[in-house]
Amino acid sequence: MKKWKIAAAAACVCFLCTMAYAANAGSAGSSADPLITLSYLNGTFAKQVQTMVDESVAARKAEMEQALDKLIASGGSQTGTSAGGSVFAVVTLGQGQTLVGDVGCEVMLRVGNAVCGSTDSVGLIDTTGGTNLPSGAALAVNHLYMVTISTRSVTATSDTVKVLVRGPYTVS
Repeated sequence: MKKWKIAAAAACVCFLCTMAYAANAGSAGSSADPLITLSYLNGTFAKQVQTMVDESVAARKAEMEQALDKLIASGGSQTGTSAGGSVFAVVTLGQGQTLVGDVGCEVMLRVGNAVCGSTDSVGLIDTTGGTNLPSGAALAVNHLYMVTISTRSVTATSDTVKVLVRGPYTVS
C-alpha cells in the first residue's frame, strides 16, 4: 500500500509539473512574455528597416537627379512647353501659332505682331502700363504681360514673332 501512495504522489507531481509547463507556455505573447523582444526590435529589425529606407531614398534620389539633368540639358523646355522658372526663354512663333500661358506666366513681345486671346473680354495684364489688355487687342513691343487666368493666350499675326516667356506655357 505504501508503494501505491508513493506512485500516486509521483504521478500527481508529474501531472502538476506538466500543467505548470503548459500554463507557462500558453501565456507567451503577453506583456510579461512578448513574442518579440525589445532588444530585437531596437537592434536587428530597426537596422533592417533603416537599410531598406536608405536604399529606397538613394534610388529615388538618383531618379530625380537624372530627371533634373535632362531638364537642365534641354534648357528648361520640353517639346514646346516650359516648366517655368526665373529665367526668360526666347520663343519664336510663326503666323497663326498660339502660346497659351498658365497662371503666373509672363510674356514680352520683342519682334513682330501678336494679339491677346481669351474666351471672354478679359485678356492679359499689362504690368508695364498697369492696364488690362482685352481679348483681340495687339500686344505692345517691350511691354511685360502676365497671365492671370490659364486660358489666356498670345497669337502671332505676323510671319515671325519672338517673345520672351517666363513661366509655364504651351505652344500650338
